[in-house]
Order: sequence, then C-alpha cells, then structure tokens
Amino acid sequence: MLLTEANQTSEVTFILLGFSEYPDLQVPLFLVFLIIYTVTAVGNLGMILTIRINPKLQTPMYFFLSHLSFIDFCYSTTVTPKLLENLIVEDRTISFAGCITQFLWACIFVVAETFMLAVMAYDRFVAVCHPLLYTVIMSQKLCASLVAGTYTWGIVSSVTLTCFVLALSFCGSNIINNFVCEHSAIVSVSCSDPSVSQMLCFVIAIFDEVSSLCIILSTYIFIFVTVMKMPSTGGRQKAFSTCASHLTAITIFHGTVLFLYCVPNSKNSWLTVKVGSVFYTVVIPMLNPLIYSLRNKDVKESFRKLIHLKILPNSLFLSLPQPAILLLCYRK
Repeated sequence: MLLTEANQTSEVTFILLGFSEYPDLQVPLFLVFLIIYTVTAVGNLGMILTIRINPKLQTPMYFFLSHLSFIDFCYSTTVTPKLLENLIVEDRTISFAGCITQFLWACIFVVAETFMLAVMAYDRFVAVCHPLLYTVIMSQKLCASLVAGTYTWGIVSSVTLTCFVLALSFCGSNIINNFVCEHSAIVSVSCSDPSVSQMLCFVIAIFDEVSSLCIILSTYIFIFVTVMKMPSTGGRQKAFSTCASHLTAITIFHGTVLFLYCVPNSKNSWLTVKVGSVFYTVVIPMLNPLIYSLRNKDVKESFRKLIHLKILPNSLFLSLPQPAILLLCYRK
C-alpha cells in the first residue's frame, strides 16, 4: 500500500499557470522580471560584500542587515528562476518533488525575514533607548543567537508544514493558478481532506505575523516616546533617520502580507493574489537593499569606495603605456 502511494506521488505533476492567460505579455514580463532579479542579486550580494569588507560597518545593525540581504537573495532565487522559465516555455509543469522543494525553501526564508525585521526593530530600540549600554546589550553572542533563532524557527515552521503537505494524496496532473508553489495552492488540488494542514498553516501564519508585529510595534512605541523626550531637534532627527529605512521595509513587507490575507477567496481575486504575490516574492527582495543603501550615508560611502577599489585601479592600469605596464609586471 505504501509502495503504491509512493509510486502515485512520483507520477504527480503540477502545472503553474502563472500569467499564461496574457500571452502578449509573456516577453515583456520576462524582461521586467529578469531586470528585477538582476538588480536583486547584485543589490543584495553587493550589500553583503560591502558590509563584510568595511570595518566601519561591523556593528549589530549591519550584521542583521547582511542577513536580511542574504534571506532576500535566497528567497528571490527560490522563486524567480522558475517564474522566468515559465514565461518563455510552453511546458509549465513542475514535478511533485520540485514543487515541494520550492515551497520548503520559500517558507523558510519568508518566516526568517518576518522575524529578522523584528530582531532589527529590537536592535533599533536598544540603540535609541539605551545608547550607553548598546555595545553591552547587543553582544556578539546575543546577535548570533537572535539570527540563529530566526533561521531555526523558519526551518521548524517550514519542515512541519511540508510534512503535513506530504501526508496528503495527489492525483495525476494538478493545475495551480499561480506562479509559485505556495501552501494554499498546493493543498487546494489535493485528493484528500486538507483541513488539518490548512488549520496548521493558519495557526503558524497568525502566530508569526502577530508576534513579529507585537515586537515591532512595542519597540517603536518606546522609541517614539524616547525620541520625543529628547531636548534637541538635531537629536530627534538623527534618531528618526536611523529608523526610517527599517520602518519603510517593515511597512512594505507587512503591508503586502496583510493585503494578501484580506483578499477575498473568489475566482475574481486570483489576479489580485498573483500581483500581490509578485510584489511579495519578487519586488520586495529588490527594494530592501535599495531602501537601506539610498537612505544610509555609511552604506553609500562604502559602495563608492568598493567601486573605486575594484574599477578605478584597473582602469588606471589599462590606461598606462605598454612599456610602463611591462615594467610594473616585471617588478611584481
């Protein structure tokens, strides 16, 4: 009996419809998403490299930011390549193992990002409300523990949900009216009763969203009260500027999540869900490095130095006369 179920599961395939109902937009969408993914990869990997090589950025805030960039890069890489493939090929099928693997990794990174933003809010709370004790409280051990905790809970949540999805039965070819293998789409095509899996997903999602938002809101309430008590206007502006980028990232991320939760479950809402999912899975990972780099002087300076170190020396070297280049090479 188990062997029969295993054979049936191995034969199961999913069809990701994506944006196939708009054939004229396939090539333009492919180019747009390709540009977005390129910017996402370059921006997030560039952010990680910049933070790693600059001694001035070796602080808890940038430590958490580098992990946020890592999560965004991995999350986008889990989803976007398959989206790009389905926009240029007619065969939009994905194997059962491929679909489950995509869901597993996407779930890990989205849960990790949810709590990484909460951890960053706590970091800003300590920096603004307890500046003299900041280095003592935000020790390397605590920072490492907080980051490890976000990844661990992401793995636990994802593995738990994946196990319950694997316990379901699937029959033949299943059409998923989305471009990504997400939980509600997978269980909706199951041949067995998915109520337990749906309830578990609902409980985990509510816990993650409510707990992370409670941490973020409580920390920013304390930050606001502390800032308003500051006597100087310059001190207030500096405190608010340190939190502006993080608040922008939180608003975009959680605003999109809450919007998707509020979309009514009807056939007419599928396009809205797809557009929201694109913003959630593809656009946000691109926006985060742009938000933190454009509003942060330290990061912008580091980017400039990195560009000058990597590009300027090479251009100067190539602009030298050939005898001078040979002399330099001989001396080396």
